[in-house]
Amino acid sequence: MRPHGTQKHLEQRRRSAVELLGQGLNLPAVAEKIGCSVSSVHRWQKDHQKKGSEGLKSKPVPGRPAKLTSYQKRSLTKILVEGSMTQGYSTDLWTSRRIAEVVRKRFGVSYHPNHLWWFLTRMGWSHQKPETRAKERDEKKIEQWKRHTWPHIKKVWKT
Repeated sequence: MRPHGTQKHLEQRRRSAVELLGQGLNLPAVAEKIGCSVSSVHRWQKDHQKKGSEGLKSKPVPGRPAKLTSYQKRSLTKILVEGSMTQGYSTDLWTSRRIAEVVRKRFGVSYHPNHLWWFLTRMGWSHQKPETRAKERDEKKIEQWKRHTWPHIKKVWKT
């Protein structure tokens, strides 16, 4: 598993380990000081011996590059927070199909609606199921019932 940190930070960590080895510290002492395994320090030492400074350089980050830039992701977040009605939809409910459409129209990037949730969870969004309410619901009548009718119906606890 890749440790946390930027490529630059991890490269500097490897260089520090090799420098400490050059100062005469043994593998376990360097590993403890750097905060990694002894086998990692040993591997870095071997890479440095074989390839020199070039052997400690960062490797490219694995995986497919992101389709959206960080700026586009921030823009998408703003769009999602504003709600789907601002994008011309009849309800304020975001579906993966709607989000995929907006991303395609705004940024020219295609995501399959079924796979979009992976992307959204990495952005910090989660699946939310909206509360279902009747269209005929009358909030004034409900409030009146709660205030006047319910207290008369409710049983009073007798001690």
